[in-house]
Amino acid sequence: MHEGGNGGERRGEAQASPSGADQEYLSLERELTILFRRARANQGEMAREVHPDLESAAYGLLIRLDECGRQRATELAGYIGVGKATMSRQLRALEDLGLVAREPDPADGRAWLVHLTEEGRARVSKVRDARRGRYVSQLAHWDRREVSELARLLGQLNRVMER
Repeated sequence: MHEGGNGGERRGEAQASPSGADQEYLSLERELTILFRRARANQGEMAREVHPDLESAAYGLLIRLDECGRQRATELAGYIGVGKATMSRQLRALEDLGLVAREPDPADGRAWLVHLTEEGRARVSKVRDARRGRYVSQLAHWDRREVSELARLLGQLNRVMER
């Protein structure tokens, strides 16, 4: 005999919404939506910190180049998920701002490699250091193991979403 209720839901079972989605997934969707909205807003702020004329979308390119070094425009376009024309326009704007430069690809004379200039690297590094400082400040009351676990779980989520 089932105690404590009308016998409909057993303890430990996920509660489904009218759409059939489990409450855990609805909560996940809500929290990710908030996180992504804040991340987009922060990306715009960080882009302006790098350079007042920098488009928000171009900030991700700078981070990718900072982390991975020289890349072909086609690799960057694939990573960011934009077309060649959009990538070309963004890279031209970054070149005009003095944040990136191009050089011939030694492996293929028809292709170009894009890289951060010294100015670009210095500006990106300054903004990233400040952002990390904000994370440290905002999460100072968290146990370092919790921060590590959050990073691990977000990494796992990112890997799943890449597939």
